Amino acid sequence: MKKILTVFILLVLQISAWAQFRVEVSGVGLTQIPVAIAAFKGEETAAQKISALVQADLERSGQFRGVDSSGANLDDSSRPDFSSWRQKTADALLAGSVTRLADGRFDVRMHLWDVVRGQDLGSQSKAVVQADLRLAAHEIADYVYEKLTGEKGVFSTRIAYVTKRGQSFNLWVADADGEGAQSALSSSEPIISPAWAPNGKQLAYVSFEARKPTIYVHEVASGKRRLVANFKGSNSAPAWSPDGRTLALTLSRDGGSQLNLLDLGIAGSEPRRIAQSSSIDTEPAFTADGKTIYFVSDRGGSPQIYRVLLAGGSPERVTFNGSYNISPALSPDGRWLAYISRISGAFKLHVMELASGNGVAITDTAADERPSFSPNSRMLIYATQQQGKEALMTTTLDGKIKARLAGQTGDIREPNWGSFQK
Repeated sequence: MKKILTVFILLVLQISAWAQFRVEVSGVGLTQIPVAIAAFKGEETAAQKISALVQADLERSGQFRGVDSSGANLDDSSRPDFSSWRQKTADALLAGSVTRLADGRFDVRMHLWDVVRGQDLGSQSKAVVQADLRLAAHEIADYVYEKLTGEKGVFSTRIAYVTKRGQSFNLWVADADGEGAQSALSSSEPIISPAWAPNGKQLAYVSFEARKPTIYVHEVASGKRRLVANFKGSNSAPAWSPDGRTLALTLSRDGGSQLNLLDLGIAGSEPRRIAQSSSIDTEPAFTADGKTIYFVSDRGGSPQIYRVLLAGGSPERVTFNGSYNISPALSPDGRWLAYISRISGAFKLHVMELASGNGVAITDTAADERPSFSPNSRMLIYATQQQGKEALMTTTLDGKIKARLAGQTGDIREPNWGSFQK
């Protein structure tokens, strides 16, 4: 058996404005693309070190490993010596520059090269204000990711999560690396179950401000929100349909906890009940085609994950290993189910390949909760505890590469990864 290697990579960035990342890489990583990222010329004049942010994004994805570029004197206009970079085992090279303009903005430029073939993979330039330097770096990482893998990068998307500190609850919206967090809602009452809309611009969540659980839809850019579910009893566990027109939710107005669908396009719409049963049904999640809902039910005597076709039919049990499986999350590409399973008293993140039905634990922590897939289906975000402290984590689907994200202080919970903005 090959010995499993564990490599700790610590990128220490400027404390005042830069994040500190700890990326734990398990395994040999033979499938990772070796990329050299040269320091961007002039980036020392900016409040963000663009090259380090790009490298942190790419390494966190699990698809890339860094190649030593120390001493390189390159910018976006340079034509590199491909043979020397091939000797350093680089497959690709990124170079760029950051120039402060007369109006105070920064001109951020990049150029990507295929070192193996000696080909130009394109360039970009963008003038941004200082507050958008991080976004510019994330967009560069997205460009590199897509050019080298053929899939969209997710570094410029956003996440949402909730913190509890004392008696105060906050709903935060942050960059995909946890930085740049802004409070969307602060309350003395609990906030739970934030869920991004498919357009990446709205959040649905449950608030207890009315002294009972009700569901709001919140416009992130404007801060405007509307109450969409305040029916008798409990209103909880909102999940968006892929077209953004419908919410699946759990209501107790008819007794127990039952799944319902609510049309958001019709004011005063009456919920439509699905998955008829006398059991507790909750935590709905739509498949990418919108035809099926996965959910948690105790109809078999213990919490397990089921699925049901919205066109009709009986629910089908999905999880069979373990006596307690909750929090289903479906990958946008339809291949994977993530969930939390209780094993010997420990709550562990599992990933199941839906085609085979095989589910495996991908963490060694014991208090994992609420997984959510990245919009390109390649990563997961979840909350857990490390060394007795709450942590916001990302992981690759095989669990080999994990990163602890920056986050606000307090009890961190309920993370959700946003969609690509449309």
